[in-house]
Amino acid sequence: MSHPNLPITEVLVVADCWQREPESEAVIQRAVAAAAENVDEDVAEAEVAVMLTDDAGIRTLNSNWRGIDKPTNVLSFPALQPEGDWKPGDAPRMLGDIAIAYETTRREADEEQKPFDHHLSHLAVHGFLHLVGYDHENEDDAEEMEALEREILAHLGIPDPYADRPGTH
Repeated sequence: MSHPNLPITEVLVVADCWQREPESEAVIQRAVAAAAENVDEDVAEAEVAVMLTDDAGIRTLNSNWRGIDKPTNVLSFPALQPEGDWKPGDAPRMLGDIAIAYETTRREADEEQKPFDHHLSHLAVHGFLHLVGYDHENEDDAEEMEALEREILAHLGIPDPYADRPGTH
C-alpha cells in the first residue's frame, strides 16, 4: 500500500561505476520514502530526481554551484517553489535534485566500515532533508537534522551514522 505523502522519485544513473551496486536505485527509493514519511512537509506527488554520478561529475557540480573544486559525497539542489498552494491536477511540484558520487560514497563506507547500502541510504536521506528545508549551517540546525536522520535511518534498520563521528555534520 502506498503512503499518501510520498514523492515521485526518479533515479538517473549517469556513471557506469554504479553498475557495481545494482541495488542502489532500490536503496535510494526506500530511503527517500522513509524520509518523506518522517517529515512534516507535504511532499505528496512532488518530484525528486536523484543522479548517481562519479567523482568527476560531482566535482564539476560542486565547483560550478558552490565554488569548491573537489568531489563530495552528496549535493542537493532545492527547486524554487511556485507561489500559492499546489492543487491536485497541477503539474507535479519539483522538490529538487540530489547528486551522489560513487567513488566518494564507496570510500567513506569502506573507511567507516559500514555497509555501502547503509551509507548510501544516509546520503539519500541527508540530501532529501536539504530539499525540504533542513540544513546544518549552525549547531542547533545540525543537531535537529542529525536527530531526524537518525530517526529515519532507524526505521530502515540502519545504525546511527554519527555514533563514531562526534562533532561532525
